[in-house]
Amino acid sequence: MTNKYKICIIIIVYCTFVCSYSVRNDNCDLDDALVKEIASYKNVTNKIIKDIKNELGSRMYNSFSEFIDKYGARPSGSKVLEDSIDHMINLTIGSGLNDVTTEEVEVPHWVRGTETLEMLQPHYKKVAIIGLGPSISTPSKGITAELIVVKTFKELDSLNKEDVQGKIVLFDEHYTSYGETVIYRVQAASKAARKGAVASLIRSVTPYSLYTTHTGSQHYDNDVPRIPTAAITVEDSHLLRRLFIRKNKIVLKLKMESTYDTQKSRNTIIDLKGAVDPDKYVIVSGHIDSWDVGQGAMDDGGGMMISWFAPVILNHLQLRPKRTVRAILWTAEEPGLVGAAQYLKLHINELDKINFIMESDEGTFEPLGLEVGGSKDAVCIIAEILKLFTPVDKLKVSKNPGSDIILFINKGIPGASLMNKNDKYFRYHHSEADTMDVENIDDVVNCAAFWAAVSYVIADLSVDIPRH
Repeated sequence: MTNKYKICIIIIVYCTFVCSYSVRNDNCDLDDALVKEIASYKNVTNKIIKDIKNELGSRMYNSFSEFIDKYGARPSGSKVLEDSIDHMINLTIGSGLNDVTTEEVEVPHWVRGTETLEMLQPHYKKVAIIGLGPSISTPSKGITAELIVVKTFKELDSLNKEDVQGKIVLFDEHYTSYGETVIYRVQAASKAARKGAVASLIRSVTPYSLYTTHTGSQHYDNDVPRIPTAAITVEDSHLLRRLFIRKNKIVLKLKMESTYDTQKSRNTIIDLKGAVDPDKYVIVSGHIDSWDVGQGAMDDGGGMMISWFAPVILNHLQLRPKRTVRAILWTAEEPGLVGAAQYLKLHINELDKINFIMESDEGTFEPLGLEVGGSKDAVCIIAEILKLFTPVDKLKVSKNPGSDIILFINKGIPGASLMNKNDKYFRYHHSEADTMDVENIDDVVNCAAFWAAVSYVIADLSVDIPRH
């Protein structure tokens, strides 16, 4: 993995889940005329929401379910991902919106093979594992080594190198929040390798487990050997920790296979051209790729689908706002925001044309409001718009409100992500449990209605959303 991908992952880790703070800005002083203008959208937003909830949303949900069940997991660089992109292009055109284009992206293509972990001592047990992308393979005969268990990087650092040399290290890290805990997934392999370990394991990054393993991206530092790395279940991590504390000698046999190359993929761009300022954009987005486990329904099939739906349904309802509503289905978010980074590179001279950017990548459960990044005036305008959608009117101010859109927020573009009742999100995240069974039709339809209506208002306002 290149340093570019490392930087993207670290941004996801620290900014998306840590750099938020809850604020409802009550110190706004918007112009009275603008407040009245925003209030005047009540009838049209009610109509959008009513039409979507009555019938159009259920059609969208059926298309969503069909898409997820037909293609399943859509890993970066895979043929199934490209087939799913073609599906969404055809679905767009079939829905009556023809302005759809793609932009080529070179993406990582890591493919896991057979993965097994066995405990040979103090007794025999098969241990469920899942490799962390893009882990290297073990030798063909596997790695048989003694295990040591630590809870933190600090605890590992306190050990002498000879205590770790030639062993497998398990990080039985305590889950506090995703943003604070996922750093063990990202850095475990290189931290362990620096001490001479031959492989590393982590406890799956989840607050709850029914013997589920959770994958995700990790990063290799260039100045230490690359070693195989994987996640195990919370239950097995706790078991190994107890055995270790009781001074049992634990011997594991780890076998992992994988391949890595790069392939061509595409960002998908769907435009509902603005009636007055077609060269100004309100972007709604979600990523179409997923990890190679489960179905990628929650992460990020739902977010991708409601973003696709926004320009399509506005076109169907013959509602053409002043600015263009652009849906972007990002490719290769999971290995490090690769699609978003390529879009930024290709459009770097057009960033002044992006009025506002939105992303849904933290679930499509019951909608609550928006997490917003931008200037005080931008936050105040969005807060006023949210009054149209009570009780879906919660607002959180964040330095970085989303994963892919972080790259644009950091360029001064105001934006927002969907806030939803996603307290169980990390039970399913990056695991076999991320299936259509996680989704609820009413929640997804309500998210889609809110998402389309909000994007319409922002795109149709007489004023641009102010920047920093």
